[in-house]
Amino acid sequence: MKRLIAAGLALAALASTPVRAEEIKELNFGFISTESSANLAKSFEPLLKDMEKAIGIPVKPFFVGDYAGVIEGMRFKKVDIGWFGNKSGMEAVDRANGEVFVKTAKPDGSSGYYALIVTNADRKDLNELKDVLDCSKGFNFGNGDPNSTSGFLVPSYYVFALNNVDPNKCYKRVVAGNHEANLLSVANKQVDFATNNTENITRLQQTRPEEAAKIKEIWRSPLIAGDPIIWRKDLPNDLKAKIYYFFMSYGRLGTDEEVAHAREVLAKTSDGWGPFLASSDAQLLPVRQLELFKAKVKLQNDDKLSADEKAKKISEIDAKLAALVEEQKKFPAM
Repeated sequence: MKRLIAAGLALAALASTPVRAEEIKELNFGFISTESSANLAKSFEPLLKDMEKAIGIPVKPFFVGDYAGVIEGMRFKKVDIGWFGNKSGMEAVDRANGEVFVKTAKPDGSSGYYALIVTNADRKDLNELKDVLDCSKGFNFGNGDPNSTSGFLVPSYYVFALNNVDPNKCYKRVVAGNHEANLLSVANKQVDFATNNTENITRLQQTRPEEAAKIKEIWRSPLIAGDPIIWRKDLPNDLKAKIYYFFMSYGRLGTDEEVAHAREVLAKTSDGWGPFLASSDAQLLPVRQLELFKAKVKLQNDDKLSADEKAKKISEIDAKLAALVEEQKKFPAM
């Protein structure tokens, strides 16, 4: 914990910036669009209130209809800090001057979750991945937001790219929705199956247990890193130090009463969190690999390119993948 405190204070000692913390009157906290704004607001309000007290300025929630809205909000400085998925987090880092500084964890200290393909519990014809990949049945598929890690990127690669299936050609209808909308569409038999994740299944079990009971899992991905919390790089360093200290001490430091309160708040946040873990942009490296793998598979199946053109493009992707592998060796814990 001494290292934690030192790391937080070190942020304040970094090169000075033109704007200091006292000049920032409030922070806008952006939220990825996994469910309705009302549900998210209720879930996160206690955490934001405690953060507000700790850093000394108002912390306002920022809700939009999709992931891209939060990314663009950070890009245009309407969002100062946000809860993202790994795919949307990568976009925020690349396009919106964002930086990962902590990630979410479970109450037992573990970090990570799984992407899913789910269907209605009544379906007897959909039980495993091969059933989903049958293009002769005219299925209706509920896909996720294009900026979602578990709702789009991970199943796009592991379910579809690796099996040479294009959902738009395979299925009768493909509709995109957030995690909550896709779960409810499955529960109400509006689509045959949909993407989702273990975190949102848990949330639905808490908020709408009757609908959750109507859903069954067909496929589960490899483990995905816990959701990154990202701030704007250009926030004042002294404010970053306060924010970092709040996240890393919350549920760990303070009186017994304060720690117990924070742990209770975290347990009721989203699908149930524990104290946050330190992180960095390095946790996004596996997502970058997935994006490149997906592009490579698409190229390999592209019959419109000449052999030389295809070989050149694949060679370029292989070089980028090799560079990512070397980069990842520096961060084995990520």
